[in-house]
Amino acid sequence: MAQHNELGKEGEEAAVAYLMRKGYIIRHRNWHCGKKELDIIAEHQNELVIVEVKTRRNTQYGNPEEAVTNKKIRRIIASTDAYLRKFPVDLPVRFDIVTVVGEKPPYAIEHIEEAFYPPIW
Repeated sequence: MAQHNELGKEGEEAAVAYLMRKGYIIRHRNWHCGKKELDIIAEHQNELVIVEVKTRRNTQYGNPEEAVTNKKIRRIIASTDAYLRKFPVDLPVRFDIVTVVGEKPPYAIEHIEEAFYPPIW
């Protein structure tokens, strides 16, 4: 596996551990439906939380959350729609970003709650 893929996997592991320490219940990880994909689906305080994880070695080329573009947001929204069709959940939905920065533990982790809202098309 390529080195950047390994770092991404480690970052996602760190994000899950962080969320669990904060009391989040992890429903699914790396959920796929065709080409649609969600990194982490969790529950917290009666909300369904869709978490996009961005991992970087450093911030030399910008902050990780800057990689969540409008195009990426549209994909996350479409994937969330597919998820809710498959698993009817009667909870409000929130979209968070967890950034993980570093080459090895301990990583610098930032949790951005309500990082974005579904766009109106």
